[in-house]
Amino acid sequence: MNKKYLIVTIICILISLICGILSNDILLGSTILLTGILCAYFASEGKRINYSLGFLNYLLMGYVSLKNNLYGIFFFYVFIFSPLQVKGFVTWNKNLNEEKNVKVRGFTLKNAIIIIISCLVGSLLLGYLLSLIPGQRLIFLDATSNCINLCGVILMILRFKESWWLWLLNNVIDLSIWIITFLNKGEGSTMMLLVSIGYLLINIYGILKWNREVEKKTKMK
Repeated sequence: MNKKYLIVTIICILISLICGILSNDILLGSTILLTGILCAYFASEGKRINYSLGFLNYLLMGYVSLKNNLYGIFFFYVFIFSPLQVKGFVTWNKNLNEEKNVKVRGFTLKNAIIIIISCLVGSLLLGYLLSLIPGQRLIFLDATSNCINLCGVILMILRFKESWWLWLLNNVIDLSIWIITFLNKGEGSTMMLLVSIGYLLINIYGILKWNREVEKKTKMK
């Protein structure tokens, strides 16, 4: 393993253990924090191992979401996002450069308009469906978060740098959901909040990193 990746992994393990001890959630919580942060970090570095970590992370977060009556997030994490991790691994494996990093690309204004409309329509439709489920909490925040996240996952699989902007937007919504859940003392909410904060920092790093890759590729043409 690259020395930088080894150091980052060790630091993430230590942070996850410390946060798990402080929040009294060392088994489930620490694993969610560790797999979540490492998944996002290796994705920002263009490494396909992020999909193996993401598969486990989505299953665990789905479990916590179910415990907090966030049924939309549970369904998306377990039945949509988890299987997409397998698709992502296969797709990235076919599009690696000489350094074994994924080949990054950008898209057009037309692509952006399609994504925006898809997120808006999808959020409204899913929000309505979730409103029919007794006990569902934070209906439209849940729906919007999942639709934006789904578009981000698909764009990431297709290697578009704009996926990081969608995830940054989703992260803001996700933070709102888990801050509210944390204030209401929801089960596992402390660690989920820490995961969201970690994602926010890595999202910013991912935007900068992938933008540089596309610019470098453009200059070489």
